[in-house]
Amino acid sequence: MYKRVRLRDTVEVPPEHLADVTPDLVKKLLQDKLEGRMDEDVGSVVSVIDVHDIGEGAVLPGEEGVYFDAEFDALTFDPKMQEVVDGEVVEVVNFGAFVGIGPVDGLLHVSQISDEYLAYDEEGQQLASRESNRTLGVGDAVRTRIVTKSIDERNPRDSKIGLTAKQVGLGKHGWLQEERERRQAQAEAGDT
Repeated sequence: MYKRVRLRDTVEVPPEHLADVTPDLVKKLLQDKLEGRMDEDVGSVVSVIDVHDIGEGAVLPGEEGVYFDAEFDALTFDPKMQEVVDGEVVEVVNFGAFVGIGPVDGLLHVSQISDEYLAYDEEGQQLASRESNRTLGVGDAVRTRIVTKSIDERNPRDSKIGLTAKQVGLGKHGWLQEERERRQAQAEAGDT
C-alpha cells in the first residue's frame, strides 16, 4: 500500500551549501539519503515530496557539515500482511516467480500459484501446466495476497515478501478473465 506520511529526519548540509539552506536543497539531500531505504514502521521510502520545516543547524565536533532536523512528507510503500496486490512477473525460476509489487519484488512460490502441477520451462522462462496448458511468464500481470513479510532495514534488497495466488479471485489476470467468462457462460446457459 502506498501512503503519504509526515516524517522527521536529520540531514547533513555540506559546507559549500551553508549560505543557501533552502527547502529545495534539504529535499534533495533527503532524497539522496532516504529514497529506496526500508523502514519497519513506514516501509520503503519511494520519494520525498515536500519539506515543511527546517530546524536550527547543529555543528558536531569533527564534522564538516551542519546537521539540520527537517519535517517533510514522503511517499512510502508499506506492504501489509494479507493485502491483495496486483503486480507483474519480473523473473521466473524453477521454484516460482518473482512479482514486482511497487518498489520491491515478492516471491510467488510454485506451490502457491495453482493446484495444478506447474513445470519450469527454462527456455521459455515460464511455468507451464500440462493439464490446462496455462502458462505464467515474465510480463504477466497477476493478483496475489501477501502471506509473509520479512523486512531487512539495512539491506532492503534482502527483504523477503511471500505471495500466494491460491484463492478465489487471485492468479494471473488472463486466468481470472477466463474464469469470469466461464461463469458468465454457465449462468447464461442456466437462465435459458
